[in-house]
Amino acid sequence: MILKKLDLYILKKFLGTFFFAIILILSISIVFDLAEKIDDFLETNAPLKAIILDYYKNFIPYFANLFTPLFVFISVIFFTSKMAYQTEIIAILSSGVSFKRLMYPYFLGAAILTAFSFVMGGYIIPPANKVRIDFENTYIKKIRETGMSNIHMQIEPGLFIYMRRFSSFRERGDDFSLEKIEGKKLMFKITAKRVQYDSTENKWTFENYVRRDFPEVGGMILTKGEKMDTVVNMKPADFVEERKFFETMTNPELDSYIKEQQERGVGNIEPYLIEKHRRIASPFSAFILTLIGVSLASRKTRGGMGLHIGVGIALSFSYILFMTISTTFAINGNLSPMVATWIPNFVFAAVGILLYHRAPK
Repeated sequence: MILKKLDLYILKKFLGTFFFAIILILSISIVFDLAEKIDDFLETNAPLKAIILDYYKNFIPYFANLFTPLFVFISVIFFTSKMAYQTEIIAILSSGVSFKRLMYPYFLGAAILTAFSFVMGGYIIPPANKVRIDFENTYIKKIRETGMSNIHMQIEPGLFIYMRRFSSFRERGDDFSLEKIEGKKLMFKITAKRVQYDSTENKWTFENYVRRDFPEVGGMILTKGEKMDTVVNMKPADFVEERKFFETMTNPELDSYIKEQQERGVGNIEPYLIEKHRRIASPFSAFILTLIGVSLASRKTRGGMGLHIGVGIALSFSYILFMTISTTFAINGNLSPMVATWIPNFVFAAVGILLYHRAPK
């Protein structure tokens, strides 16, 4: 389709309003964030160069991408309401342009921002998050991630482990057991009071261990000791239950990690699955929110622009609340992560279609 002057006019307003709103809210966010964390910066003697280049340089794209769908919606509501209030929409429709045709530049703008958000969120921001989160752990947070509890995992085919608790800060686990099972037969079992990871030699040390071997001929061979060094196919990163851990993974890394954890039989990967589907569903929601925004704001009302913006903000918070509730159900295991991340889009798509049919033609 060849873009006409009307398409370029709307597209320019769309993208211009969006980037203006993003820059405005990010400026406010940086001021509030700096006011909140300046005591930490001074207390930990954070270098000014690190604050600017390691933290805020990566803070800006992260939060900009996080709120992209929301500000797509608000931007559409804002400039479309202004056009409707100035009777531009009525003039466009009266000139013979259908409402469906009017939607083309809007969807083109949504497609540009969706592609931009998807690439940023899946490939560019995760490496930047590593730098930002490392800065936070060094100069802001006093305690790093604490690890996991009650860990059941298959680290190799037929090789299972259990730990009551693992501290990722100390890289140490308590009440550890390792079992080898072939078919239905238990080949050996090792229990240890503690396990400690040695990062210099990439090995584990079992402390106060007991090994039980079950030979084919029957019986049991018991071995005890204070310490035993061994190489096991697991690493401390496997036991990090850090809320932001998946934010440092690109899409291929996230897919690989999920596949590896599923093969090991890990049962607590719902946050990673939610993140995987959210990186697609969230950018795609820009189309749905654009449809709602245009359909809602294209009608000239007595309340003017203020009414449209008020309704838009209410719908925005409803969308965020809906997403939060559905992902909570997914984390608790009552709902599929894919369904949880896409349900808000399906519901609001139905709202968008209803508003579209009621929009002025």
